[in-house]
Amino acid sequence: MRFRKRPVVIEAIQFTDDADRITELSEWMGEVTVSYADPARPVVPIATLEGVMTAQVGDWIIKGVSGEFYPCKPEIFAATYEPA
Repeated sequence: MRFRKRPVVIEAIQFTDDADRITELSEWMGEVTVSYADPARPVVPIATLEGVMTAQVGDWIIKGVSGEFYPCKPEIFAATYEPA
């Protein structure tokens, strides 16, 4: 059997390490903290349905159909999504 993925409109914000974007993410997701354990690679930890994942600078953070959040690499995002 073959199946086609249903078209769905998602919300997404690309993570950049600047104060305005971090504020935007916090307003959208709830309190967001950026980890600077490696100062050259800041990350945002995200509690997903599969456990904690991290978004690196340039990754997209997607809000799923059930309101969950998860990170997505920019090349996967570009191959999968287009502006609605």
